[in-house]
Amino acid sequence: MISPSAAIEPFRIAVPDHAIETLKAKLALATFPRETTFSNDSNYGAQLDDIKRLATAWRDTFDWRAAEAKLNDALPQFTTKIAVDGHEDDLKVHFVHAKSERKDAIPLLFCHGWPGSFLEVIKILPLLTAKAGEDEPAFHVVAPSLPNFGFSQGTSKPGFGILQHAEVCHKLMLRLGYGRYATQGGDWGSPITRAMGALYPDHVVASHLNYLLGTSPPTLFSSPLLYLRHALDLYTPAERAGLARTRWFRDRGSGYAQLHGTRPHTVGFALADSPVGLLAWIREKLVDWTDAYPWTDDEVLTWVSVYAFSEAGPDASVRLYYETVNRPSDAALSKAWNGKVPLGLSHFPMDVTVVPSSWAKLGPVVFEKRHEHGGHFAAFEKPDELVADLRTMFGKKSGIGAKLPF
Repeated sequence: MISPSAAIEPFRIAVPDHAIETLKAKLALATFPRETTFSNDSNYGAQLDDIKRLATAWRDTFDWRAAEAKLNDALPQFTTKIAVDGHEDDLKVHFVHAKSERKDAIPLLFCHGWPGSFLEVIKILPLLTAKAGEDEPAFHVVAPSLPNFGFSQGTSKPGFGILQHAEVCHKLMLRLGYGRYATQGGDWGSPITRAMGALYPDHVVASHLNYLLGTSPPTLFSSPLLYLRHALDLYTPAERAGLARTRWFRDRGSGYAQLHGTRPHTVGFALADSPVGLLAWIREKLVDWTDAYPWTDDEVLTWVSVYAFSEAGPDASVRLYYETVNRPSDAALSKAWNGKVPLGLSHFPMDVTVVPSSWAKLGPVVFEKRHEHGGHFAAFEKPDELVADLRTMFGKKSGIGAKLPF
C-alpha cells in the first residue's frame, strides 16, 4: 500500500477568485514613477510606457482564467510530497509529467530557473514526447515547479539551496519510477542538474545544459595553453561576441542578482506586495535576456501571473540566490569536473553568459552546438532548436542513445 505522503495526486491550477480580485484592485491603485524625458530609455531599466500598458492590460483585459485553462489543457500536472533531509518531511512538489508512447523513451527531467517556471516546457513537451524517427529518441518529460516557485510549497527553514533542490528533483524521479534518467537545465536548472550528476551519478545517465553558471577564464596555472590563447584573444567571431555579451551582463545586467544574493527579503517586500513592481522586475529580464523574441502581452502576463499567484509568493523565489552565495561549497559542486556523466551543451548568442567552448569542459562533452539566434529561455524562445539538440545528443546513431540503459 502506498503511504499518503508518497501518493501522486492529479493537479489543476485553480487560483481563488479573491486572489484575482486583489490583484486587480492593487493594479487599479498603482502609483507609477513620474514621467521624465528618459522614462522610456531601456538603459535605465524597465520602460514606463511599456509597464503602464501591460499593467492596464493585466487589470482590464487579460483573462487569467483563459490562461489557466490553457495551461491545464496543455500540461498534465500532479503533486506529491517529498521529504528533504534537514528540512520539510512532506514538502508538496508540483510537477508536469508527460509520457511518450514509445517504449524506449528516455526519462528526462526539465529544470527551470528564475524568472522562469514549469510553463517553459509548454512548447517542447509535445515535440519531446512525440513518436520520432528510428534514430530520433522520444522522452518521458518531468518538469517540476522548484520549491518556492509556482505551485510547489514554500520552504520554512534557511539553507534550502542547490543541493536541496537537487535532492527534491532526484527523489521526484525515483518516485515516478525512473531509476535512471537524463536531465536538461537552463538558468538555475544548470547548477541544480549538475549537482544531481555529482550526487547521484548512478542515476543521472547524461545532462544537457543551455546555460553555464560560474565558468571562468583559464589561468596560467590551470591551463597554460588555454591561458595564452585567452590572452592573445584567439577566439572565433562567435566566441568573441559571446564574451562581449557576457561582459555586458556582468557590467550592466546583473544588479538584480546582487540584491537577490545579499538582501532577498528587502526586495521581496516589493515583489510580494506590488504587482507593478513584480511586472517590471520580470519584464525587464524577458526583454533583455532574449534575442528580440516577439513577446505577446498574454505571454508576458501569464508568465508573471504564475509568480503573482504562486503558492509561496513571488518573494520566496529569489532566496535561492542568497543560499547559493552563502554556501559556495554547494555551488562549487556544480562547477567541478564530473567525468561520470556525459554532458551536452547548447549555446545561444543572447543568453546572459556565453563562454568559449574551451571554458565549458565541466565533464565529458558528447554534444555541443553554438546557435546563431536565441537567448536565455531556449525552451520557450527556440523550442525546435533545443529539441533538435536533445534528439541529436541522445540519438541512437547520432549520439549516445545506443549506450543508454533504456
